[in-house]
Amino acid sequence: MAENEFDTREVNNCSQNGGFNETVCIDAQRVYDSCGDKDCLEDLEVYFTPPTQNIIDKATNVRLRDVEVITVLLDLEPVPFHKGFYSVDMTFFFDVCLDVFMQPAAVPVTVSGLSVFSKKVILYGSEGNVKVFSSDFKLDEFDHQNMFVRNLPKATVQVAEPIALSAKLCEKKKCCPPPCRIPECICKKYGGEFQGDKSEKEVLVTIGIFTIVQIERNVQMMIPAYDFCIPDKECVTSCDNPCELFSRIDFPTDEFFPPKSTELDEDCGCSLKHKNHK
Repeated sequence: MAENEFDTREVNNCSQNGGFNETVCIDAQRVYDSCGDKDCLEDLEVYFTPPTQNIIDKATNVRLRDVEVITVLLDLEPVPFHKGFYSVDMTFFFDVCLDVFMQPAAVPVTVSGLSVFSKKVILYGSEGNVKVFSSDFKLDEFDHQNMFVRNLPKATVQVAEPIALSAKLCEKKKCCPPPCRIPECICKKYGGEFQGDKSEKEVLVTIGIFTIVQIERNVQMMIPAYDFCIPDKECVTSCDNPCELFSRIDFPTDEFFPPKSTELDEDCGCSLKHKNHK
């Protein structure tokens, strides 16, 4: 028997012994390559709209309150002379929340700005030279998302919640616009265009991020099937009585009695000690 041929006798044996019933062919996204990364983004410039920049120009100090990922734009391109490999260009847009102090020991003013970071990774995505057509597409209607596409892989990136490390207020040395075009939807979020010149001061932030980048390709795969996914419980109708709903919530003991150091995970404690030792 060839190595890639499937032995039907194994299917029958597994079915009789309570295993899977049959093999089925599914259309799925297979991950061909992936990588994880830990980046410390040091001294990223924060861009502000003109009203917010006026506040920054009058500030004496800033404090980094929070950082959030707004979106990540990805671009996938084949690597020349290296078949099956693709470069994944990623542009991260961060919403940076700052406490701005106009005077020492004064109540801070909370403002938001935008930081941008770009990086590139190269991953393997295999090859495919076919065009894919779908029965969902109708030529004379506005459903362009279902038009035929080349059988290229798809790049995805997963980003954990960023870690806000530090922020500093500096005198503006040179006027630099944002490193790329800011999407209109992000500009609307901040209420206008971002100012790249005519500013006296700038804010530089340091952010820590954890990412996983992967390349997927749509393929047909043979898998074992056990049974159909039939729900094994009934849907519970929500109750109109708020007190009855509240009575089902467990008492939050951990909120009143935080865990002691001896109750923490030993591995976590060792890693923290190791980091502090460094």
